Amino acid sequence: MSNAVGTTLEGKKKQLGGKYLTFRLAGEEYGLEILRVREIIGMMDITPVPRTPTFVLGVINLRGKVIPVTDLRQKFSMPAAERTPLSCIIVADVGKIEMGILVDSVSEVLNIDAERIDEPPAFGLEVNTDFILGMGKTSERVTILLDISKVITGDEVAALGNMA
Repeated sequence: MSNAVGTTLEGKKKQLGGKYLTFRLAGEEYGLEILRVREIIGMMDITPVPRTPTFVLGVINLRGKVIPVTDLRQKFSMPAAERTPLSCIIVADVGKIEMGILVDSVSEVLNIDAERIDEPPAFGLEVNTDFILGMGKTSERVTILLDISKVITGDEVAALGNMA
């Protein structure tokens, strides 16, 4: 590896270090950059919107603002689960819109040093891992750090923006 490539990778890794809001989906832990998170709210009525992708549950009225809500379980092709008292919606900045993200539960805010974040594993050409910022290692667990702006594609964000 050349010096320029090594320097670029190190620079990217340093940018990844910081605070992440962690949450659970299907027993696994994920993290979002805390600066993208606007708030965490309990479950509320979600109004379905016709002709939206299956992972879009609909919209909520949050203090007079219409916010689209997505189900990350469906987006990630995970089995559906019953909503529990721990289920909640994370309102995050995705591109130029605020979006609600339904998760099984919120865990904590972790400060993960850049040295403790590894590149996403390579699974071959069949598996796209562009939406994974990195793998955060804390004590005995691994947290999958998501780039929420890549979890939902540009076209999907544009469509969700039109809903709001």
